[in-house]
Amino acid sequence: MTAKDVFELRKHGLKEDAYRVARSLYATDKSPYTSLAMFWAAVDILKSRFGEGRIDEAEKIFLALERMLPTVPDKEGWVNDAFRKCRDLLEKAHVQKRFVETGPEHLQTGVWGEGLAAAYLREKGYVILERDWHSRHRDIDIIAQDGDTTVFVEVKTRRTRDFGEPLDAIDYQKRNNLRRAIQHYINYRNITNYRFDVISIIGSFDCADPEIEHIEDFNIQEMSNRGTWRRR
Repeated sequence: MTAKDVFELRKHGLKEDAYRVARSLYATDKSPYTSLAMFWAAVDILKSRFGEGRIDEAEKIFLALERMLPTVPDKEGWVNDAFRKCRDLLEKAHVQKRFVETGPEHLQTGVWGEGLAAAYLREKGYVILERDWHSRHRDIDIIAQDGDTTVFVEVKTRRTRDFGEPLDAIDYQKRNNLRRAIQHYINYRNITNYRFDVISIIGSFDCADPEIEHIEDFNIQEMSNRGTWRRR
């Protein structure tokens, strides 16, 4: 079958079949037309999974869409428009889901902050690879791609500065856990070019103008000396 068949299957409402054929084709052929067929078939399935409440699956499809987006032709702007709509849909679902799971207000603020940080990075041109990636009991809030650099991002959110700066929460134990989680991911993906960033946010989900500070190349070894923890 061909990419044309994918569009025909979609036209007749056979979304699952179109997605299956598109994935098979895309595995060996990443030409523009096949990429376009794969994109639209995946968008259909993402919306279906979302409608079925299968948010985790929808998010995985979205991350795949984000990685392939630069290779998909988009003369009319429809591809980017569809991608933005999927992103907005899942950002709201992600925050709502985590709110239910986390419960207490301070944890809800953290969930909101991570969503805001991901949106901020996307606006700067980063590609989000992972959200809430876990290595045993350790986690990395966001893993993104900035050009040829893999970026590990820790997000710290505070409603106010009454109890200190968000960066104060990156203590010795937190840095140690982050180093281990990052090393695990580096070994798992065989990554050689990476850095560690911190995004500090002051505000909450009912705040109209949150304060965002993005610190690139944050020194995970010594917090007093930023910008040296990089491997090339």
